[in-house]
Amino acid sequence: MKNFIEEFYYGNIEPQARSTKQNKAVQKQMKILMTNEDFLTTALSDKNKKQFLDYVNAWSIVNGESNLDSFIMGFRLGAKFMLDTFVTSEPPFEDLLRE
Repeated sequence: MKNFIEEFYYGNIEPQARSTKQNKAVQKQMKILMTNEDFLTTALSDKNKKQFLDYVNAWSIVNGESNLDSFIMGFRLGAKFMLDTFVTSEPPFEDLLRE
C-alpha cells in the first residue's frame, strides 16, 4: 500500500464517499426531500420558484460548510487521540504517584 497521506492528497481516498443504501430511514427522508423539491419547483410561479431555489441553494451551502467544520474537528480530535496515544509517554496519574 502506498503512503496514506499521498493517497489522500491525490484524491484516492474519499472520506465523504459513502452510501445511504443500507440506511432505510435516511433513504426515506431523501426521497421525501426530492419529491417535495420536484413538486415545488413545478408548482411555484417563476418568482416563488426562484426564491425557493435560492433557499435550497443557501441551505446546501450552509449544510456543506457545517459538514466541513465537523470533518475538520473530527480529524483534529482523532489526531489528538493519536498524539496522546503514541507520542505522550507521561502516565496520567503521575502527580498522584508522587504524593
